[in-house]
Amino acid sequence: MNSPCLIDLKTAPAMLRSARLRLESAGPEHAAAFADGVAASLAELRHVGWSLRPDILSWAQRFCEDDAGSVAEGRDLAFHVFADDDGSWVGRIDLHSIDLHAGRGEIGYVGHSARSGQGLMREAVLAVIALCFGLGFERIEAMSDARNDRALRFAACLGMQREGLLRRHERDPQGALCDMVLYAALRPPGPVLA
Repeated sequence: MNSPCLIDLKTAPAMLRSARLRLESAGPEHAAAFADGVAASLAELRHVGWSLRPDILSWAQRFCEDDAGSVAEGRDLAFHVFADDDGSWVGRIDLHSIDLHAGRGEIGYVGHSARSGQGLMREAVLAVIALCFGLGFERIEAMSDARNDRALRFAACLGMQREGLLRRHERDPQGALCDMVLYAALRPPGPVLA
């Protein structure tokens, strides 16, 4: 017998706050900041298909519109991250590939390279993970290209545990099959403070 799904993504707040950040639910109004941040960070995004976009602003507009629709329908969560000190775009975080009945989702994130090394994306991702556990998720996964050392170190600094290597699991931006590394965080026992 299937147990009822207790997670309702439509109940997630449209804004989160952390010590230094404001996280806003994704919408079309974020497209220009998103495009600028991705364009400024292309050198660090060589393992992500976004680095191949010729017209980054129109792509970002479509991307943000799709995000807003997906969030409104309760299929995904997506946030754009802004610094409290100057209002600048810090990054984007989403929870996708969600299995509500298993309480599992995959987290993705991209940060502006100019804000790298300040701990801002770590702070933001941890806030989203706490939100997910507060909504009832049991497991949050992160997958990265096995060659993306920066992403692998970031997942580990979030406290996620490396669970395995998925050989020839996905195609990279150049179309070659690549290995992916799976990390996961499990919901801690007891009440979750979001």
